[in-house]
Amino acid sequence: MYSLQRNVFALILAAAFFVLPGTNGLAVAATAEDLDRDSRQALQTLYRTEPIAESLSRTAKGVLVFPNMVKAGLVFGGSYGEGVLIKGATTVDYYNSVSGSWGLQIGAQSYGYAVFLMTDEAVRYVEDTQGWELGVGPTVVVVDEGIAKNLSTSSLQHDAYAFIFSQQGLMAGLSIEGTKISRINR
Repeated sequence: MYSLQRNVFALILAAAFFVLPGTNGLAVAATAEDLDRDSRQALQTLYRTEPIAESLSRTAKGVLVFPNMVKAGLVFGGSYGEGVLIKGATTVDYYNSVSGSWGLQIGAQSYGYAVFLMTDEAVRYVEDTQGWELGVGPTVVVVDEGIAKNLSTSSLQHDAYAFIFSQQGLMAGLSIEGTKISRINR
């Protein structure tokens, strides 16, 4: 049974890399220039669909942008993507985002996400840790349509706000998931 699950998972993961639009067959090994360009384009896409994100960017101390995450799973799953930390108009560092999950799940998808770091402490925490586990450290609020309607720059109370965007593919199920963000060399 375990061998069958492992083989099906490998098949789904391979399909994610080759079938999902926008992945260009690879989710890893992007050059610094590719990450810079893709991250800025991803932010423009986010700003067109969520105007509050553009408002947040004006007061954010930094923005972590992961333009192309690839996720696949069959009971056990995972996702991976690379991105940048932008301060002002400058890319200051490169990061990866890795997550693992376990539970009732099947499918593959790609998506982007951006985390707007609203305080100097939140930026410092990301820069100084050997790997930031979401849920540990700065308080992160995932912004959905309901929150976005009620969020304004004057009502900000948390350290970080995350937006998920450009979802493609199909991933269904319930799972327990952990995400870790770590600095990488590019």
